[in-house]
Amino acid sequence: MLDHLIKGATVVDGTGAPSHVADLGIRDGRIALIAEPGTAGEPARTSEDATGLVLAPGFVDPHTHYDAQLFWDPYATPSLHHGVTTVAGGNCGFTLAPLHPDRPGDADYTRRMMSKVEGMSLVALEEGAPWNWHTFGDFLDALEGRIAVNAGFMVGHCALRRYVMGADAVGGQPTDAQLAAMERLFHEAMDAGAWGLSTTQSATHSDGDGQPVASRYARPAELLALSRAVADHEGTQLEAIVAGCLDQFDDAEIDLLVQMSVAAGRPLNWNVLTIDAAVPERVPRQLTASARARAAGGRIVALTMPILTPMNMSLGTFCALNLIPGWGEILGLPVPERIARLRDAGVRAELLRRAGSKEAGVFRRLASFDRYVIGDTYSAANEGLSGRVVRDIAAERGLEPFHCLVEICANDQLRTVLWPMPTDNDPASWALRQETWRHEDVLLGGSDAGAHLDRMCGAPYTTRFLGDCLRGRRLVGLERAVQLLTDEPARLFGLRERGRIAEGYHADLVLFDPARIDAGPARLVHDLPGDGPRLDSRAVGIVSVRVNGVETIRMDEVTGAVPGTVLRSGRDTRTVSTR
Repeated sequence: MLDHLIKGATVVDGTGAPSHVADLGIRDGRIALIAEPGTAGEPARTSEDATGLVLAPGFVDPHTHYDAQLFWDPYATPSLHHGVTTVAGGNCGFTLAPLHPDRPGDADYTRRMMSKVEGMSLVALEEGAPWNWHTFGDFLDALEGRIAVNAGFMVGHCALRRYVMGADAVGGQPTDAQLAAMERLFHEAMDAGAWGLSTTQSATHSDGDGQPVASRYARPAELLALSRAVADHEGTQLEAIVAGCLDQFDDAEIDLLVQMSVAAGRPLNWNVLTIDAAVPERVPRQLTASARARAAGGRIVALTMPILTPMNMSLGTFCALNLIPGWGEILGLPVPERIARLRDAGVRAELLRRAGSKEAGVFRRLASFDRYVIGDTYSAANEGLSGRVVRDIAAERGLEPFHCLVEICANDQLRTVLWPMPTDNDPASWALRQETWRHEDVLLGGSDAGAHLDRMCGAPYTTRFLGDCLRGRRLVGLERAVQLLTDEPARLFGLRERGRIAEGYHADLVLFDPARIDAGPARLVHDLPGDGPRLDSRAVGIVSVRVNGVETIRMDEVTGAVPGTVLRSGRDTRTVSTR
């Protein structure tokens, strides 16, 4: 007997093949049959009529930071609402494990680092997770049996360094013995099911003390030693961030990434490829890394987002503006002093110069202050400004736009919420995206879901992209869009029997209304442990989401079921070799 029968759905199987109408039966968490409508030869305990609805494989998000959130939110919201059934965590060199058993203070260091570098609520980290693990295997075991999504995790280089080197991980170099210990620790993590190594060399990544995170001190020999360790384990990967990810790689960065992939014999993915027709040289330069890797026997895959993700910003809290060279020093001052400095015309002129310079890289996009929209305000002086564009307010007041923005924010003691309008929402940029998505080493993703919680909300990219493909720009067809969200990331990670609708595959499924599929607007909610804020977005048109055959979402509401599994390398992933 079937556990459930979905009748008359338009099946888009994830391979790119044309859709077809079929009945689909589920038994014991797997797809047991796919048959012509009305021809299923065995009864089912439950069934539903899916006429007019699309049935697709569950979406796979290749870049998230749900490592902590899954402890207080096993549903990985809002990703699960938007059809994501499998998430990859432990990215950018940051994980919550391993933790040294003789140094309880390392957990506090890790929490403060994650709060700073990934924009997570410190209170939520302290109160929402048990922190009762030491090894990476302990961490995976702590999640097993209590999550609603499937989740796999890389090992963060920063955690490996901290465990072996202690405080010397920041600023120091490992001895030969310490590097050997780091390798042993890494092998133990992969034996327990870690997906491989994640690391960062990005200048934007600092810890809770304001110092560069530990992996930024790693020299190439250390990175290559750890990369070689990956080669010894089935179903493993590499993920790496370098400074050039945000704009354009330099030759040394390309050489390092290529050497890491070749040493591991595994694909290496990086985040995120920003596509903007105003910077036409960026995409060819970034994809040079992929061409060089293939020539050398490796593979480098760029993640890129298929939507424009709005960013909630403020002059009062840490946000992307702090990452513009020269801005962090001013925006890190106490609020009264910060306001005084920002009101200084000379300081503003220098900040604008730095924001528009080449050294600002991709953050130059944030320098068009006339295009900012005013969000929430907190003073009588700013009444009526919410929703208005700075250029219009500045024109009324006879002020330069950045000066106008500063005065508005100063009236709110810098609490004003700011929404920069994207500069790359033009037809030429969308045409460039359409072309870039065809590249064999470009993968859709990079949501950062679970991180930067009150600043951005990338998790809805799946439903917003599908809505755009069906009713908006229509840059790709439905079958190709589903393939980009399902089979392609599943194949990169070597997921066993996931990413497609096929008999015998795990029943990770999304049922949606093609006439309505979309994502609602981002809204600020206070639902973190400690009542902390985060941006949330509800799905539109999602009828049902199933993970391993069990329904987890029905009409955009969680069912309470937790059928997800911790995906472990080797058992749940097969090797995707570059050799």
